[in-house]
Amino acid sequence: MLLGLVVGVTLAANWTVLTARAISLNDGEYLTGNYRVQNPSWPSAWAFLSEVRKPATVRGYYQPLTMISLMVDCGLGGGPDYLRPFHRTSLTLHAVNSALIALLVYLLLGQPWPAAIVGLLFGVHPMAVESLAWVGERKTLLATFFALCCLVAYVGYARRGGWKLYAVSLATFVLALLSKPTVTPLPALMLVLDVWPLSRLSRRAVLEKVPFLAVAGISAAVTVLSQQHVHIVASRQLTLFDSALLACHNAVFYPWKMLWPVNLCSVYPFPEPFGLSQPRVLAAVIISVLLTAGLVFSLRWTRALLAGWAFFLIALTPTLLNAGYGMGVAADKYAYFPALGLLLALAWAMSRGFQPAWSLSTRRALVIVPCVLLAAGLEARATRDYLEQWQTTERLSRHVLAAAPGTAWAHGQLGSCLLKQGRSADALAEYEEAVRLEPDWPTARVNLGLALMQQRRLAEAEAQLRAALDREPGNSAAHNAMGAALAAQGRSAQAMEHFRSALQSRPEFPEAHFNLALALADQGAGIEAIRQLQQALALRPAYPEAHFRLGDLLAAGGRGAEAVAHYRQALQLAPDEPVIHANLGIELAKMGRVDQAIVHFQRTVQLAPTVAGMRANLARALAGAGHLDEAIEEYRRALQIDPSHAAAHSGLEAALAKRAPGTAPG
Repeated sequence: MLLGLVVGVTLAANWTVLTARAISLNDGEYLTGNYRVQNPSWPSAWAFLSEVRKPATVRGYYQPLTMISLMVDCGLGGGPDYLRPFHRTSLTLHAVNSALIALLVYLLLGQPWPAAIVGLLFGVHPMAVESLAWVGERKTLLATFFALCCLVAYVGYARRGGWKLYAVSLATFVLALLSKPTVTPLPALMLVLDVWPLSRLSRRAVLEKVPFLAVAGISAAVTVLSQQHVHIVASRQLTLFDSALLACHNAVFYPWKMLWPVNLCSVYPFPEPFGLSQPRVLAAVIISVLLTAGLVFSLRWTRALLAGWAFFLIALTPTLLNAGYGMGVAADKYAYFPALGLLLALAWAMSRGFQPAWSLSTRRALVIVPCVLLAAGLEARATRDYLEQWQTTERLSRHVLAAAPGTAWAHGQLGSCLLKQGRSADALAEYEEAVRLEPDWPTARVNLGLALMQQRRLAEAEAQLRAALDREPGNSAAHNAMGAALAAQGRSAQAMEHFRSALQSRPEFPEAHFNLALALADQGAGIEAIRQLQQALALRPAYPEAHFRLGDLLAAGGRGAEAVAHYRQALQLAPDEPVIHANLGIELAKMGRVDQAIVHFQRTVQLAPTVAGMRANLARALAGAGHLDEAIEEYRRALQIDPSHAAAHSGLEAALAKRAPGTAPG
């Protein structure tokens, strides 16, 4: 019953995540630009599992289960424009994780009410919002789920024995690592639990961890190997002394945010200047020293407090010094799983007020329960408020920039939002600011280059893209964009070199195949262009532009039936594109299916009523079907739009000549 309550309240508090539509920092790699995730298949799942050294679609460490879980959500209807299936799965995982925390604490302490309370506080806490609403952070939720399953099975093994529970614990540890390798310290966390509350630390207990340590070592090696090809822009370079200060700062920062979760954000700027002259840093060092002394002193009456703190710090270790890869001094997502250590200590403290285990009659319990309810209510309210910032990408970007104006990726995201709204000047300013803040970040320069291309400032775009390639010569996105910039200047041969370079570093890059096909077609290499478009569609079947261009090439090669099939597929994906309707109508007319052609030409006139050529196409088809009066009317409308339209003039003359003299218009 208590676990059901934890799950129900967690779902209720976080329900509005289902309507969140914000795209965050690396969601392009995890969803919006990941063709495998968007096109679920067994080969894609195998590719996620087998690509260890250099994952093709997501840069960074090996995380196949995360990618497969996102792919499954796409199979259930999710996509870049419909995030609800992703959030539904994430919300379910978060609710289950909250229940697992309650279960684990109960198994460790034997106190149901404190266990349920800490599970509830975890479930409704606003610091979980980032992991919940950020599509790419599925890895945190999934890894935590398997890590908690691992610990629950381990506690069962420690209490009752049995190789099956041990095997389940080891297997779920492997699954956790395949979701996100930041759970690598789990063997050390088991040893902490062996000290307290299991009280079973011994030579045997240590030897039991050898298989876990072996798995952790393999995972660490794979993680290092898979990151060798990743261009990482460090937020700052830290000396050994700076690293010690950062460790002290974050060891205090996270618990403080848990106690006082206000002004939450995806980016927390470094306190400047970062040193002992900065009051926040100095205070963190002092608090860390006093806290350590206090915890050591607490050993005189209990191991609980020091064990909970040690669990928290050890679990946090992989991300404690995140300056080399993080966007700021800390991030809420990094505290998601480590929070278990602090919750365990809190549950122990509350258990002193619940004696016996199921009694709520003590005076201390009557004080604890109202305080917990108040805290849970305030947390739930803060969670709802924070989730509002994740409803749109623009709102999230502005929220981040309000807290951390120097965040380059947020300027870039905001620029993309403004560009979609047609505010190109404002968008360009955001892209330029992103480059100013992170001049060595290739993605920022690629975005700026693409924005400059849209304004036909091709020379400036080329300069930005060359700068991106200078910083990361193997950047496939930069090569693809450079090729597009060169092609727009008529330099097709050079453009093809860059498209091929993009495909060399990333063979499964649909856009590069598409752009190379266009360049090849311009050079008259139609057969090779067709092959490139077919490869693009094999990688991304839902690619309307590729279907349309392939239809054009097939039609030019006399393969009308195949062209019609691709035009129809393009229209299924982009039903309101008049040029697709027009070209399909032309091909149908060639095949003698004039009535079907007329339907598509009529649609083009509805979609583009002021284009003379569209009306001339319709008029020609009407004339071919014997509807001369309607054809004449359409020709005249075409000439009203463009009096110099030669085809409309000749068509009108022919239609008038065919109509019998003296015949009244029908």
